[in-house]
Amino acid sequence: MAANLRPAITGVGPLISEIVRDSGISESLAGLVTTMPLIAFGLISPLAPIWAKRTGLERTLIAGLGILLAGTILRTWGGSWSLFSGMFLVGAGAAIGNVLLPSLIKRDFSRSIGLMTGIYTTTMNVFAGLASGISVPLSRSLNLGWRGSLESWAVLSLMALIIWFPLVRLHHHVPLDVRPARLMHSWLAWQITFFMGLQSFLFYVNVAWFPTLLYERGMSLTTAGWLVSLMQIVSLPATFIVPILAGRQARQQSLVAVSGALFLMGYAGLLLSTGVISTVISVICVGFGAGASISLALAFFSLRTRTHLQAGSISGMAQSFGYVLAAAGPFTIGILHSLTGSWTLPLVVMLLVVLIMSAFGLGAGRNVFIEEGGEVVGK
Repeated sequence: MAANLRPAITGVGPLISEIVRDSGISESLAGLVTTMPLIAFGLISPLAPIWAKRTGLERTLIAGLGILLAGTILRTWGGSWSLFSGMFLVGAGAAIGNVLLPSLIKRDFSRSIGLMTGIYTTTMNVFAGLASGISVPLSRSLNLGWRGSLESWAVLSLMALIIWFPLVRLHHHVPLDVRPARLMHSWLAWQITFFMGLQSFLFYVNVAWFPTLLYERGMSLTTAGWLVSLMQIVSLPATFIVPILAGRQARQQSLVAVSGALFLMGYAGLLLSTGVISTVISVICVGFGAGASISLALAFFSLRTRTHLQAGSISGMAQSFGYVLAAAGPFTIGILHSLTGSWTLPLVVMLLVVLIMSAFGLGAGRNVFIEEGGEVVGK
């Protein structure tokens, strides 16, 4: 399940130039291709816990896989309408997994939340990085074109659907004991939400625009795609280790500070230097920061709640509002780049986003909990 949540999205960035040329969409709409899944994240995330309550976690997750598979195929079968609709469905299916997998971990692995969150996020990032790296080779070396390259990920979705389908007979009710309206009165819930949203803002900008940034600095599209893949591969140690460390600590503020510092070093390096070695080092720093921040954000859903029911509710809220915020990332950075013709202002904006994200993360990392009424209490 986790392996399917990102590759159908991260595989698009390195192929954007091919998609623009072949589909005839304008460059201003190119950013919307990678933004559509984030819009779906924002719209579908609050609905996922409600569907799970009615049909059970397992059935809802299986339905999400089916929707993701349909979107993966649809986006390659027609013109711009098909492309954007398919990308929305990809995001809708992934959103269901995004929201409900942390709740499943909280329910079934309550004594090893850190370890299971690490395995979940690491698996997700492995396939996200793989998709960024092989998209262009699949398109060009195997002569599949961008359509065949993107369509190839349907195989992974189909495999997961076959494995999960026997669980359709299970029906575990998920009553929502923390209502979204009550969560909105919790400052801790909003801190988790904004931390989730802003780290996602950074991630999807990286996936959407790093290939273009690197290409404009003299790298080939294939090399740029593999460097973005490297960025996600080097994040793996952080995605695995950080949630384990977080689960052993009452406070996670030091981990937030480290992830923020890595992001700052990475974006500052890209802003101040265009050399090949410094660019590679900067991209690696961004990768480590991204791995630490996403695993922390997902761990907060369980670490700041008492039960898996609450974890599902805060997951729905954080990923709904958070991904609406993240959806502005690729589009905003793309507009800034188009208006200025350089990457200076976009990178400055990214640095500011890191600072704001870190501030919310420090609040979310305190030793406090969200209780049934949405209030914050000490441990």
